[in-house]
Amino acid sequence: MFDMLNAINTRPRPYEFYTTDMLWTDPHVSKQMLAYHLDESVDISSRNHALIDRSVQWMVDRFNINLDSRVCDFGCGPGLYTSRLAKTGARVTGIDFSEGSIDYARDTAAKRNLDIEYIHQDYLQFNTDQRFDLITMIFCDFCVLNPDQRKVLLSKFHEYLKPNGSVILDVFTLNFLNQVEETRSYEYSGSDGFWSPGPCYVFQNTFKFEAESLFLDKYVLYEKDRTREIYNWLQCYRPESLAREFEASGLRISEQYANVAGDPFKSDGLEMAVVAVKAD
Repeated sequence: MFDMLNAINTRPRPYEFYTTDMLWTDPHVSKQMLAYHLDESVDISSRNHALIDRSVQWMVDRFNINLDSRVCDFGCGPGLYTSRLAKTGARVTGIDFSEGSIDYARDTAAKRNLDIEYIHQDYLQFNTDQRFDLITMIFCDFCVLNPDQRKVLLSKFHEYLKPNGSVILDVFTLNFLNQVEETRSYEYSGSDGFWSPGPCYVFQNTFKFEAESLFLDKYVLYEKDRTREIYNWLQCYRPESLAREFEASGLRISEQYANVAGDPFKSDGLEMAVVAVKAD
């Protein structure tokens, strides 16, 4: 028992283990995540719907989205942004590796008679001959990727943008990291909890890696017939550190905002959104 508890509380090396896909591909957990996506009152898996409406309107105005535009949303979830963007008449593509979210998005598009291409795939594996006027990646999805994955993704953004196209995405700032505290906790759920439909013991550790501007929420889940470890890494950024990553892939950050609704950037904000274009 001591060895088991010691292993649960051992600090891993940065990105030593990577299991983020389990949040979106496990049948039970993905249903819970979808429910949070669709809850209009909370900012857990996605923004509240009032902010989504404001964000889409700002993007439509800022990037002149119209009938001739091509838009691609990486990590589209249940289509909260894509369905709104498609109402402009733009040709919209959404990519996500949560089957439940993609199924919901497709059903919604069909009911609303929206012509949206939804792709059930890991966006790191996505390849296309299409070129886009706007690429979006929203709700700090970029932060959950490890450094190699971020390089792959930014390379794809560079390749898939039209010459005058733009990328918009948001990230956590160092102010967010500064408010994170290292914690250890334990809980038990008898049935139909977030992690499992049956009884489940949950051990959670939060670890900070100051030198890497990184933190980790680690979950060890004990059920009757299986044990799982889930590592949810979140990279945080200074404006200059994010700019360096983009520049290494041939992208230049041209604008900074507080969020993807275009609110003015705040140096003490917990998040920031950036617009990037091809540097060459």
